[in-house]
Amino acid sequence: MAAERRRKQDTLELRRRLIGSSCRLFFSEDPVKIVRGRGQYVYDEEGAEYLDCINNVAHVGHCHPLVVKAAHQQNRVLNTNSRYLHDNMVDYAQRLSETLPKELCVFYFLNSGSEANDLALRLARQYTGHRDVVVLDHAYHGHLSSLIDISPYKFRSLEGQQEWVHVAPLPDTYRGLYREEHPDPAAAYAQEVKRLVDGAHEKGRKIAAFFIESLPSVGGQIIPPAGYFQKVAEHIRGAGGVFVADEIQVGFGRVGQHFWAFQLQGKDFVPDIVTMGKPIGNGHPIACVATTQAIAAAFAATGVEYFNTFGGNPVSCAVGLAVLEVLEQEKLQQHAAHVGGFLMELLHQQKVKHPIIGDVRGVGLFVGVDLIADVEGRTPATKEADCLVSRLKTDYILLSTDGPGRNVLKFKPPMCFSTDDAKRVVAKIDQILTDMEQEMRSCETLRRGWQ
Repeated sequence: MAAERRRKQDTLELRRRLIGSSCRLFFSEDPVKIVRGRGQYVYDEEGAEYLDCINNVAHVGHCHPLVVKAAHQQNRVLNTNSRYLHDNMVDYAQRLSETLPKELCVFYFLNSGSEANDLALRLARQYTGHRDVVVLDHAYHGHLSSLIDISPYKFRSLEGQQEWVHVAPLPDTYRGLYREEHPDPAAAYAQEVKRLVDGAHEKGRKIAAFFIESLPSVGGQIIPPAGYFQKVAEHIRGAGGVFVADEIQVGFGRVGQHFWAFQLQGKDFVPDIVTMGKPIGNGHPIACVATTQAIAAAFAATGVEYFNTFGGNPVSCAVGLAVLEVLEQEKLQQHAAHVGGFLMELLHQQKVKHPIIGDVRGVGLFVGVDLIADVEGRTPATKEADCLVSRLKTDYILLSTDGPGRNVLKFKPPMCFSTDDAKRVVAKIDQILTDMEQEMRSCETLRRGWQ
């Protein structure tokens, strides 16, 4: 029996029996069974259409025909070990190099973002001869053991912080240590990194790398203040370390203004290592690390071969090339800038109308809506955010929350997300928040009556 013909409840029961319980589902109390996708829409087993506002994996749209065709055609001819010479790998590396600063000219292909960040850590340590890493609070860089160690989002719930890991404050100008009224939040947050570096040096430790998502996602859809990267890089490189930009969630034109999110910091900033995943293959398992000649040479000098059986195989590279072709042909970077700006404008209008919306922040199709329980304390409205996304699901809109308080609505839809989609989502958010406010007023009236 085909999977999509099985009853949803039967599928759920099999999953509960066969799949590890730590592999959680969206909307776990009433999960959606998705059997098909197209563009910015996914469909359940009964044919109901859901607008997908969160799936940044399907970067150019679910099942884009050009991407599917590229994978199928190459699969019919050859898919083999990456130790053989093949045009697809070098063609893809060449195309990627055209999107990056000239310094980032050596590529390693892998299967996932976690593999990419693990390799970045190895490259940094080999090049610098150091071990320690500086990361941001609430960061997540992958599920491998090496990356759990540098992901406060994970390690705070597990074995705790390793002595070689140093956690810097999240550069959040809305809820963080230095807020929007600070005269120079970029310098202030960067000084916190310097403080950590100096503290490590006092203990005889040495910094290998600073890891950062170019736009912290799990931390709550954060937009670091301009100039922060340059100032941090100065402190890190001064300590002999390298700067790693994790573009796994936000690269490939999502920010609209630029192809890479680290470019939002200015033309003068170039990371030492860039990692890529998720959108690179539109759902196909491919990832990449880009770095400098000097770092690659130091890695090769060990004499130990770097070998990845499937990384950079002909099919994966064909898919990667197709994704880049779609981005260019359909002008999706420019589209992200236009639609993202329109979405932000609509959300700002709702902020004026609904006090629960404390902040609207974002760039391109990377947008966060920070829901608060009170204006003064900016306390995360966690329950209300959860209620909102649950109600949206009943209206066939898939959205989710992130941030330390799980109160930030996160928009990272497929890049074909349209202005009509934006209108639909925001209208529903408006309706639901209005209903919630009326419910709260009714409850308050009843409470006063009881008194």
